[in-house]
Amino acid sequence: MSRAEVRTEIDRPGYRTTLLRWVPVWRRNLKVWQKMAVPSILGNFGEPLLYLLALGYGLGSFVGNIGEMPYIVYLASGIVCSSAMMTASFEGMYSAYSRMAVQRTWNAMLATPIDVRDVVIGEAVWCATKSLISATAILIVSALLDAVASWLALFALPVVFLMGLCFGGFALIITSLARSYDFFLYFMTLVITPMLMLGGVFFPLERMPDFIQSAAVLLPLTHAVNLVRPMVTGTPIHDVGLHLAVLGGYAFVTLSIAIRLLNRRMTA
Repeated sequence: MSRAEVRTEIDRPGYRTTLLRWVPVWRRNLKVWQKMAVPSILGNFGEPLLYLLALGYGLGSFVGNIGEMPYIVYLASGIVCSSAMMTASFEGMYSAYSRMAVQRTWNAMLATPIDVRDVVIGEAVWCATKSLISATAILIVSALLDAVASWLALFALPVVFLMGLCFGGFALIITSLARSYDFFLYFMTLVITPMLMLGGVFFPLERMPDFIQSAAVLLPLTHAVNLVRPMVTGTPIHDVGLHLAVLGGYAFVTLSIAIRLLNRRMTA
């Protein structure tokens, strides 16, 4: 989307209010994604299918049941959350950094009536949208493999969107500090990978030492898994308000920090 097109979007009556000025940023990213939508969607279906077949059936034959559910059913809900986290993180780091520092797309956007806050919110909502697309594909694959035990799994999608905002905010903070693509490896190695291992995606946290269980409570992925897994497996959900409050709090705080840091970088 060119600078003139962004300005045209902003001039629409519905976008003149401050609350909606991020929409053209989201629309621009959507239009770019549509050009590569087919291979992207195929990837969204192919990767979860590989994980569920290799781990769900392969590793599951050794693990057996977890509680009263087959391992592939247990795993499917975890893969939904981990994929949403990874999708939002990659979009908020590698893709957003390209638009900011390589393509200079953000500079063109900031020459229009929008500001850094609008760009950050638009990018974060796009991260959440990508997470939603990825999670939907995984749920469809899981349903075809009979790994979804309840129609309540549809309510996992709003949780995934909130996850996308949360991890998109984290990623944009890292983007604000990055000077090259290599910088993102630190975040992936030191934050995302431990969270993936300790967030309850692949195995129950109840079997871990007490200090790890206590630390895992601080991780947003843990709360997302605790919300999504009961919806997918049809088991009772506990502490819904707490889990939503933690995810919402992380999303608000990380986006606020990202706006401040990126405003400092883009206006320096």
